[in-house]
Amino acid sequence: MAVLLELDQVSKSYGALRVTDRLSLAVEDGEVLAIIGPNGAGKSTLFNLVTGDVACDAGRIVYAGTDVTRMPPHRRSRLGIGRSYQIPHPFANMTTFENVLVGAIFGARQRERDSYERCVGVLELTGLIDRANEPAHRLTLLQRKRLELARALALDPKLLLLDEIGGGLTDHECHELVATIRAIHARGTTIVWIEHIVHALISVATRLLVLNAGQILAEGEPRGVMADPRVQEVYMGIPAA
Repeated sequence: MAVLLELDQVSKSYGALRVTDRLSLAVEDGEVLAIIGPNGAGKSTLFNLVTGDVACDAGRIVYAGTDVTRMPPHRRSRLGIGRSYQIPHPFANMTTFENVLVGAIFGARQRERDSYERCVGVLELTGLIDRANEPAHRLTLLQRKRLELARALALDPKLLLLDEIGGGLTDHECHELVATIRAIHARGTTIVWIEHIVHALISVATRLLVLNAGQILAEGEPRGVMADPRVQEVYMGIPAA
């Protein structure tokens, strides 16, 4: 299978603190890569490096065969990199539909009239079509999480980065969101998902990667990785035998 995203010896430091340490990884086209790790492991920084919100100090980032290491965020999004954030921040006084429309117009550089059909399709996929005319500030937490997904999907991304999108949801709500993420993946979207809700990740992921101190501690088949004593010690605090 072809590699869609590749990081080659990528490093990022903030003063004396190195949060990403010569990190190399490849994401294959069509897979769901799950990422876990303790707080401060460098997970969100990894996403910031891929999207261009943060510049790497060293190394190289290649997306779909193009070196995007020094490319600004808006150009990366137009190449097909979409992202959700941990805390949803929709345009509160705009409708759900208008929020998604902004993503299509400014993220994907589509004309407004040409974006309507895509936005309707995205709202149907994310379960928000019946809230299309609802102001975003009236949405529940689950609906705001769905709107985060919808705004990212408005770009028509080939690569979708999900940053703890399940945080704060009940088990039932999380199961609902997982079903939506499965549907998105079934359309051919490659997904990289950071999450602390491990059972949700394992139910979707084709591969699990564990970060610790900016480096890869373990990666592979999800259940096998979770059984690794090193992972259990670092991530769950279970002392290794």
